[in-house]
Amino acid sequence: MSSAATSRLRRRSREGSDTDRKLAFLDHPLADYTLLLIFTLALLGIGLVMVFSASSVESIAGSGSIFSQFQKQFFAALIGVPAMLWLSRRPLHFFVRAAPILMIVALVLLVLVLIPGIGVNIGGQQNWIRMPGGFNLQPSEIGKLALALWGARLLSMRSGSWDNWRAVTLPFLPMAALVVVLVLLEGDVGTALVFMPMIAVMLLIVGIPLRFFVATGSVLLLLIAYMSLTEGYRMQRFATWLNPEADPTGAGWQVIHGRMALATGGWWGVGLGASREKWGSLPEAHNDFIFAIIGEELGLIGTILVMALFLFVGLVGIRIARRTHSLFVRLATVAIVAWIVTQSVINIGAVIGTMPVTGVPLPLVSYGGTSLVLTLCAMGVLLAFARQEPAAAATIRARALQRRRMKRVSQVRRAGHGADRTATTAQ
Repeated sequence: MSSAATSRLRRRSREGSDTDRKLAFLDHPLADYTLLLIFTLALLGIGLVMVFSASSVESIAGSGSIFSQFQKQFFAALIGVPAMLWLSRRPLHFFVRAAPILMIVALVLLVLVLIPGIGVNIGGQQNWIRMPGGFNLQPSEIGKLALALWGARLLSMRSGSWDNWRAVTLPFLPMAALVVVLVLLEGDVGTALVFMPMIAVMLLIVGIPLRFFVATGSVLLLLIAYMSLTEGYRMQRFATWLNPEADPTGAGWQVIHGRMALATGGWWGVGLGASREKWGSLPEAHNDFIFAIIGEELGLIGTILVMALFLFVGLVGIRIARRTHSLFVRLATVAIVAWIVTQSVINIGAVIGTMPVTGVPLPLVSYGGTSLVLTLCAMGVLLAFARQEPAAAATIRARALQRRRMKRVSQVRRAGHGADRTATTAQ
């Protein structure tokens, strides 16, 4: 064999071993925890930067300060990140016990928001409760996490009754339907759509027959269609989705300018902070349509990065669900993953024109304090589940034992040094 061929074989062997070492990281016991934390913080960092960029013009026009909207989002992050890290260290039984309490809190708030004078109606949707300091609380966001944990707890407790699927669904579905109906009464069809995949994936795991999904899905679609046809602004959204150019200066304005922002960005974008659409042309630039500003300022590469991060979050969540021995963890994980992925798909689909605009924020990225805090809490739950994987839990226990041993050795050494110094002084 020639020296050139030998050199090529060696180079390929080195490249192959490098690839194996990189892929070996995925087999590390704490790989899911580390990756999920990295992806979450990456999305949060992109979101904070883009909220500041997209909201700067509106902020200075409204309050005279370029930081007014960003300050609220940053404050929410200051609450959400410690909450996420704290939840990531909670044991499994903490979430099992907290699930019914959280569901009760969510239901009470979902009812309160419908009471005039308590709930705040913005844009035809009454799904906020006014809080001190200019903040708004959105109970439906709490309902997402509550339904994921409570549903997982209930279905896992009834695992012995799965042969009788009616006995499984009757306790679960009425409560889930109540949450969805309360959200629909607020006028928030977009959020109601996010709940449905969460409910569906949990029922799929427990083995509910497919015909049940066909019947239930048909009823829900008819209900959503009825609500869309009976409300003028929802019908207008659907018509605008089909043909935004029919009313370019009215209902189609936001959709058209969202596409213009994406088209203007090209491959690499016009530069961070250099968006032209945020100067009053694109409504909700820092909220529902922040993905359009990402496309304009960071280009196609930026949008692909954001979508890839959401994809990676979903894949890591699936790994957690597959590796766990706990049915509760599996059910809660797939519900939270369905929530994050579905909401991101609905938001991005509305911006690029493949779905009607529903007013659903982009998780971890769009402006919105309640959404950000509760999404970070949900990621904290997933991080805790990642730490509960059998191999991860064994590694954490071994590390804790090693630290205790090292601490005892250090204490013994300090005690020995102290005794030596005492003896020397006595002599």
